[in-house]
Amino acid sequence: MKPAFFVGIILIIIGVVSLAYQGFTYTTQDKAVDLGPLQITTEKTHTVPLPPILGALALVGGVVLLAANRR
Repeated sequence: MKPAFFVGIILIIIGVVSLAYQGFTYTTQDKAVDLGPLQITTEKTHTVPLPPILGALALVGGVVLLAANRR
């Protein structure tokens, strides 16, 4: 199999996942108070949005690579 085939499959998978989830979130912990043995932490949730055009471009790019690989 050619590497373009595998790259096309990976792009299609990335495109579908990107269109399905439209972003990802993660949490970080920050120290709010640090007084000797007393420590208070806060959790912050951050969201990284993925634009739908990015998923669509990855999906179309994967399909184009697969179609070009068939020739």
